[in-house]
Amino acid sequence: MSDYLVSIEHERLSFFTPAGEVKALNDVTFHIKEGEVLGIVGESGSGKSVTAYSLMGLTAHPGKLLGGTLDFNGHRINDMTEKEMRKIRGKEVSIIFQDPMTSLNPVYTIGNQIREVLKLHTDKSKAEIQARAVELLELVGINEPQKRLKQYPHELSGGMRQRIMIAIALACEPKLLIADEPTTALDVTIQAQILELMMELKDKLGMAIMMITHDLGVVASMCDHIAVMYAGNIVEYGTTDDIFYRPKHEYTKGLIRSIPRMDSKEHERLVPIEGTPVDMLNPPKGCPFASRCDKCMKICLREKAPVMHFSDVHYSSCWMNQKAELEGGNK
Repeated sequence: MSDYLVSIEHERLSFFTPAGEVKALNDVTFHIKEGEVLGIVGESGSGKSVTAYSLMGLTAHPGKLLGGTLDFNGHRINDMTEKEMRKIRGKEVSIIFQDPMTSLNPVYTIGNQIREVLKLHTDKSKAEIQARAVELLELVGINEPQKRLKQYPHELSGGMRQRIMIAIALACEPKLLIADEPTTALDVTIQAQILELMMELKDKLGMAIMMITHDLGVVASMCDHIAVMYAGNIVEYGTTDDIFYRPKHEYTKGLIRSIPRMDSKEHERLVPIEGTPVDMLNPPKGCPFASRCDKCMKICLREKAPVMHFSDVHYSSCWMNQKAELEGGNK
């Protein structure tokens, strides 16, 4: 029996489009324990959402898993049929999608959409399902729940729709909640409320959370570990303190430099990461970040850097670490 709730080993996934093979994930490996919060950080197109959807068996056509293993709560996701996946999807693992307006069905009431999950995965009576739907809305901080159950998605604000999505995801008290950029479309005060709510529910229900975001600031206070993704690769992995205070990859350092800081000097400029993400149809031979890195060396263009471990849980693949070791007299 594995010590991990989620164990993804050497996952490779590509989309076979008319233009060619898009190598979306290249040798992705990470683990999540029960009750743990993992943040997956990276800019758009880095492979964050593809990783999450593959774990839920939602890889869209023409995507195909080419290698590696995906284990969740004793299930080998690779080998499961769609019928088998439906039994655990929504019950053992749930997802909060990026945009609640397009994720909620506009022609069904909020009540219908919450009750549907409970009917599918539980054997509760009609009255118990209705009571549970009201309880879920109260749990996520929505006022007048009886009234809201009769309303349609377009009648609610963005923050309330996001809370509805969280309520649907939590309906069956899953062991893992995947949050795919759940606060992107929300203002800062609502964003803080949603993140606080997720952490309260995590402690109350004892579930693990996979938090997907492009904003390092969002994960600073809530994650135990952070995986930094770039061009389908995990370029750095470590505890939250490792990533923020001891970053070892130039991309991680670039992300941190672009975050506004409370203790920064007046009129201090933020430093953006220059350039554009790589073309995943023609990924580079060497480090995927080399073309945008101001410390790029010749070897960075030719070969991918080997993974270097700095502790049991902190590792990175960047040639600058090898250079620092050599300059320090270590082979």
